[in-house]
Amino acid sequence: MSNETPIQHGEVTATYFWDDGSGINGDTGAPAGGEPMQKGLFSSPSWPLGTEGYIVYEGEEYEFFIGDRGPGEPSADCDVLLDIDGKTFADMMGTSFDENSLTVGGGNGHAEVEYYITEWGDGNGTEGAPHPFQEPGNKCEDAVSPLPEEKTEEEPKEETAKETSEDGADQAAKEEEQAKEQEQSEDAAAAEGQDGNGDGGVTAETAANDLSGAELTGADGVMSGTGLLTLAIIPAILIALFFAWTRRPAGQHAGAADSEGKGLMAESDGRHSLGSTLSTLFDKLRGNK
Repeated sequence: MSNETPIQHGEVTATYFWDDGSGINGDTGAPAGGEPMQKGLFSSPSWPLGTEGYIVYEGEEYEFFIGDRGPGEPSADCDVLLDIDGKTFADMMGTSFDENSLTVGGGNGHAEVEYYITEWGDGNGTEGAPHPFQEPGNKCEDAVSPLPEEKTEEEPKEETAKETSEDGADQAAKEEEQAKEQEQSEDAAAAEGQDGNGDGGVTAETAANDLSGAELTGADGVMSGTGLLTLAIIPAILIALFFAWTRRPAGQHAGAADSEGKGLMAESDGRHSLGSTLSTLFDKLRGNK
């Protein structure tokens, strides 16, 4: 009950009672609210029966509900405006309640208490500032005071904590969604690279073509005609160069002149020239293709 936001607060002088219908020590009969006398049942000269709240005495809280009407004469002139059950009053005073005499030990029968009302009852009585017994026109306004700041801030603090928790949950959900999108993007990029459709695949293929100087194979991996011709030309050129070098004039004829007076540097008649050899080789290769 003390966790609820109070709707009225103030300070009053209180005494104690215990009316269980036994007639002992001035007992005036069973409580007017219809509930049996019990711990936590307080009496007010004016507040509606069934009103709930708690009091604070020396830092300790004690819950109550209004179940009887009183005190009577002590409430005149707004003097004593609350009756506390004897057992709760004994706890407040740190003493004991005598079940036989219905009295509280220690001799102290009054106390200044701070009260908080959390819910008005639906029984007979008047809400708001208390008034003396059977004097509704004599409101004890001094018995009501503004709620302490810490009591008015309890509900906003709880609401703020709730909003903070919700905002944190929303932020966590957003971060999780962003992480999933980034992961999907990375997976798509990786798949594109593996299929050879990305920039990395094109660059590798271009580099391979630049290195070879020709497409040696087709899309199906089979050696193409151009590739075969390229592979055949390279050794043919090497062989032709070899023969041309080994068959050039040597020895005593190296500088001799022919019948026309031409020497080694004379224009070739075509029989042993490198151009003739390559031409013959290319003709053979074309014929074999």
